[in-house]
Amino acid sequence: MKIPWMKRLLSLYGLLFLVFVYAPIMVVVVYSFNSHPVNMMVWKDFTFDWYWSIFGYPTQLNEQTLYVESTDQLLAAVKNSLIVASSTTAFSTILGTMTALALYRYRFRMQPFYQGLLYMPMVMPDIVLGIALLVFFVTFSVKLGLMSIIVGHCTFLISYVFVVVSARLAGMDDTLEQASADLGARPWVTFRRVTLPQILPGVVGGALLAFIISMDDLVITYFIAGVDSTTLPVFIYGMLRRGVKPEINAIATLMLAFSFIIASLGLYLRARN
Repeated sequence: MKIPWMKRLLSLYGLLFLVFVYAPIMVVVVYSFNSHPVNMMVWKDFTFDWYWSIFGYPTQLNEQTLYVESTDQLLAAVKNSLIVASSTTAFSTILGTMTALALYRYRFRMQPFYQGLLYMPMVMPDIVLGIALLVFFVTFSVKLGLMSIIVGHCTFLISYVFVVVSARLAGMDDTLEQASADLGARPWVTFRRVTLPQILPGVVGGALLAFIISMDDLVITYFIAGVDSTTLPVFIYGMLRRGVKPEINAIATLMLAFSFIIASLGLYLRARN
């Protein structure tokens, strides 16, 4: 008699947990279609005008509001975010995969200590890492811009890729590599034809994770971004400091949809492999 009661309690707990996590997100999505030009929490009519507004298309709501941000600045922030995320994903995926392979194949002194250092950027508070990177760049007279953001993101995203690829390497069959070597294949051929196909789901998963985190990062980027290198999260934060505007809901909904597409692509590639 206790088992059905505990199952219903666990189901209720799971439902409440999902509501707690996703209810705020759904509020943002719903009110992104609210036509009230001043108070977004007061529902007026259903409209797509805020989505058209952030891309610079003229709407009736544009004439009623005086706080619509510059579309050129918004598109420049989106462009900067895509450049940073793409570059960071490429560098962190390559370096993280190489590090995971090296630690998997070779044993040396202080290896546990080295692995602990790789985990540190993941558990370190973002504000501490952001201040440390800012001090480092200022000390060595590095100009703050897109390059400093890319370097800063790589310092902690390499760790994420390393963890994902290492988990994939832990379940890899080593006998296939040994068979390839016994048959006379060169190390590069063995890696390209045997090792890489086995760890590819982990590499792709780590790359997609790095891309999403880089696109959404605010704290670290806020410290190391230059004047002309504003990313989308920093741009949204600047809008929030001047008040909660209806366009913010539309921008946040588009970012949510973009992240959902990236995550779905990762799940599809994983299922296909």
